[in-house]
Amino acid sequence: MRLIDSPISRRALAGLLLAAAMPAAPALAAARSLRGSVVYRERLVLPPGAVVEVRLLDISLADAPARTIAETRVYGRRLPARWILRYDTRQIEPRHSYALQARILDGDRLLFVTTERHSVLAGGRDATTLRMERVGQPEQAPPAAPFGNWRLAQLGGTAAQAGTESTLGISADGKVSGRGGCNGFGGSATVKGQGIRFSRLVSTMMACTPEVMSQERRLLDGLGTVRRWELQPDSGLLALLDGRGRTIMTFARK
Repeated sequence: MRLIDSPISRRALAGLLLAAAMPAAPALAAARSLRGSVVYRERLVLPPGAVVEVRLLDISLADAPARTIAETRVYGRRLPARWILRYDTRQIEPRHSYALQARILDGDRLLFVTTERHSVLAGGRDATTLRMERVGQPEQAPPAAPFGNWRLAQLGGTAAQAGTESTLGISADGKVSGRGGCNGFGGSATVKGQGIRFSRLVSTMMACTPEVMSQERRLLDGLGTVRRWELQPDSGLLALLDGRGRTIMTFARK
């Protein structure tokens, strides 16, 4: 059979020869992920702009800086912070050593950082619960809050009524006393770690203006739903939260 010599057939043949000569395309990267949590011991709420950074590092060379393989960020003020870190398996060398590093930043200010080695991708169980230490702070005993005397600052997300002082006192033995703005009240509180529960509070029965009585009733009802306390590091306010972590009210120390 005689081939027809034409410009079209010559171009087709050249294309086939070029394709055969080209190397095979590299396989697509196999994307995988690590996941875990970031924790620290201090009873602190992070500043509003804080960010948690988690990095996967190649730490094989002892005399050279670690090389970052992948990085992820988590925004939010509550810990433990859950994170997922996706990486490209093409960058993982079988004989290299890898570890996770985490830090918490508030703008350019470093707040917390991991100080222990958290090895991963070594064939065993990955160390993905990243425990952090506070930077530049001496070891301190847990804060004394919520014990002490407090003045209501916010209730239900709004500022306390001007000209009406509502107070709360919690002693170390669990006794509770205070004023709602019109009436005094008393009872007890059970504090375990950052958990707190108030007993049924008994108050006097004086009558005041409707505005004052409304705030007082909301205060007493709100205390009945409180399950946790937090001391806000930036403001020093005592926050009382419900079982879902929602802030019910905040107090300033008297």
